[in-house]
Amino acid sequence: MGEAERLHRMDPVFQTPPETVKIAAVIPAYKVKAQVLDVIRRLGPEVDAIYVVDDACPQASGHHVQQNCSDPRVKVIFNPQNLGVGGATMSGYQAAIDDGCHILVKVDGDGQMAPELLPQFVAPILEGVADYTKGNRFYDLTNIGRMPGIRLLGNAMLSFMSKFSTGYWDIFDPTNGYTAIHARVASHLPFDKISQRYFFESDMLFRLNIMRGVVMDIPMDAHYADEVSNLRIRSILGEFMFKHLRNFGKRIFYNYFLRDLSAASFHLLLGTCLTIFGLLFGAYQWTLSASMHVVSSAGTVMLAALPLLLGLQLLLAFISHDTQSVPRLPIHKRLYRSAIPLRQPERPPS
Repeated sequence: MGEAERLHRMDPVFQTPPETVKIAAVIPAYKVKAQVLDVIRRLGPEVDAIYVVDDACPQASGHHVQQNCSDPRVKVIFNPQNLGVGGATMSGYQAAIDDGCHILVKVDGDGQMAPELLPQFVAPILEGVADYTKGNRFYDLTNIGRMPGIRLLGNAMLSFMSKFSTGYWDIFDPTNGYTAIHARVASHLPFDKISQRYFFESDMLFRLNIMRGVVMDIPMDAHYADEVSNLRIRSILGEFMFKHLRNFGKRIFYNYFLRDLSAASFHLLLGTCLTIFGLLFGAYQWTLSASMHVVSSAGTVMLAALPLLLGLQLLLAFISHDTQSVPRLPIHKRLYRSAIPLRQPERPPS
């Protein structure tokens, strides 16, 4: 038996039969005092542990849960300062990993996400066809009318930006926070580098693509009642655009130049150079001709047009390759040791 296989078989998750997989629900709690108890109550028996993360909530949601919830599965975690939805989620992830949980499901505490759908999020991971699942409120077009117009437009714009930055071209609704992840995959994520606030979900997708994790959309319908959303599309759109652009640059460098070189790498590099040259040379010649009131020669026009057309063709070839390179093979089956140690089973006294 090789060293890698030996370590793989020592992994507590590897040794766990499917019927005894431990599922954890992580509930970030910030200004959800009125809804969080109902969310907990609706979590089914398939959930073995519930981690309510009080993210320095001004309503003291964590203490409210401790005083009014008798569910033995519930464990309340208190963040000393507000970290944002991402920071709260990762606090819950860390606690669940330390407690030996195998699948981690993040459910918001405001009631917008139906806890009854949790088995659908877990199933693809249990079946070994996905590393990470996330909700998609746009899947059923008949229910889109229930979403407020500003949210519909904002989420559509953010989804298109997310496709470019994360590389998951077949995934939509990136800001949807209803997610599930395999503990092995979560334990390899750089928690200290992932965005802690509203960009958390999109940044998670970017990190997962760098790991080559398989992500799957789960159809769902959002519920909008008396909850108050802390997310304002207008206020975060500029910030999201900058961060998506940053992540796009990192992803391209990591996947196409640092980790591997392929024909697509040369398509991108040569296509970018030719396109820039064609645009700059054409603009210069157009400006020169206009100032001198003369018509540019056919050769000059072709010298600007040909690099531009060829560059655009190469960039289209790169985009075509990128859309086809979405990860398809789950990685949690190949991870034999966690970066964040899982809690080992207790040994009986000798």
